[in-house]
This record gives sequence, C-alpha cells and structure tokens, in this order.
Amino acid sequence: MKHDQALGLTILARVHPNKVDRARVVKLTDLPNIGKASAGDLRLLGIDEPSQLVGKDPFEMYEMLCERTASRQDPCVLDVFISVTRFMAGQEARPWWDYTQERKRLVLLRSQQ
Repeated sequence: MKHDQALGLTILARVHPNKVDRARVVKLTDLPNIGKASAGDLRLLGIDEPSQLVGKDPFEMYEMLCERTASRQDPCVLDVFISVTRFMAGQEARPWWDYTQERKRLVLLRSQQ
C-alpha cells in the first residue's frame, strides 16, 4: 500500500483479479490483489511464494502481521488475505472488496465467542 498524504488516500498497487492467469502464478505479485506492499507483508509472515498460502488462515495471518509490525493494520488487509487464500484453495480470483461484508460478519461472530 502506498499512502498519498496530499489526498489522504491509501493506494493499492496490485494485480486486478480479471488479469490473473492461474497457470502463470509463480511469485507473490502474480496473485490477485497483491502488489509490492502486500507481497512485503506476506514476506514478513514467512510466505515467499504463492503455494505457501495453501491451508493458511487469513485471520491468523492478519493478527500475526499486526504483531510483527506492532501496528493495527487496516481491516482491508484481512480482505486481501481472504482473497488470496481462497484463490490458492482453488476459488476464482475476485476483488478484495468482495470479501468485506463476509469479513465484517466473521469478525462479529468471532468477537461473540
């Protein structure tokens, strides 16, 4: 993610899901919704290649990233993690924002347990 202070916006440089060719996913930035910054986040978690995302829990990944950076990450990062773990589990590539409502519902359910 890149923050533009003048505009007050966070800009995500990433591969749009419509442009992902599953057969050509070799490096992290080949994944849907993953740009340089998100790839760096994944590397902080010890994930260096897409295949290492198979079977990962996006919620655990998000919490670990928050711990390792000593900073609460934007919840949209969790949406991105959901999108790539689902993609690597065989689901179609979808934009990260398709997971926002699901994430909100799951976070609420987890907080009630």
